[in-house]
Amino acid sequence: MKINQQDSSHLVVLCKQQNQKAQFEIYNRYCKAMYNVALRIVKDQHFAEDIMQESFLKAFTKIDSYQGDVSFGAWLKRITINCSIDFYKKNNKNYLEDYNNAVASVPEITEQNQECSDLQDLKTQHLLAALMALKESYRVVLTLFYIEGYDQEEISQIVGISDSNCRTTLCRAKEKLRSNLMQL
Repeated sequence: MKINQQDSSHLVVLCKQQNQKAQFEIYNRYCKAMYNVALRIVKDQHFAEDIMQESFLKAFTKIDSYQGDVSFGAWLKRITINCSIDFYKKNNKNYLEDYNNAVASVPEITEQNQECSDLQDLKTQHLLAALMALKESYRVVLTLFYIEGYDQEEISQIVGISDSNCRTTLCRAKEKLRSNLMQL
C-alpha cells in the first residue's frame, strides 16, 4: 500500500520509525491547517510559516511521546498553538504600541461608511479592531474558544491556567470585547 493511501495512525507508527516518506505525507496532510492556526495567533504570514515548520520539527522529534489518547491532528494543533503563543509573547513586548495602532486604524462610522455597499466588511473590520484592542490573554482565549473550537478545559491546559481561571478569563474577555464593540 502506498504511503499516501494509509491512515494517519499507521503513518504515525511509521514516523516513530523515522520513515521520511511518512513524515512528508503527514506534513502534506496537516500543513495548511497548522499554518492557519499559527496565522490566527501571530497575524503575520511569514512568521506563521516559520512557526508551522517549527511545530512539525517539534512534533517529529517528540513523536515518541504521542500516546494516541487524542487524534494526531489535535496533538499537532496543540503543539502549533503553543509554539504560536510562545512566539507571540516573545515578540510582542510592545503590546501597548500594537493596541494604539489597532485603535487608530479603526475607521470612523460616518454617514458615508454607513452608506457603503459593503457594510459586512466594515463590521468585520470593527470586530477585528475590537479583538486586537484586547489584552493578549483575552485575545488568545477568545481565539482558542471561538475560532479554534477548543472547550474551556482544553484552553486551560493549553494556556496553563486553572479551569476556574479559564472560565473567568473567558467571561471577562467576552465582556471586554462587547465593551470595545460598543465604543466603535
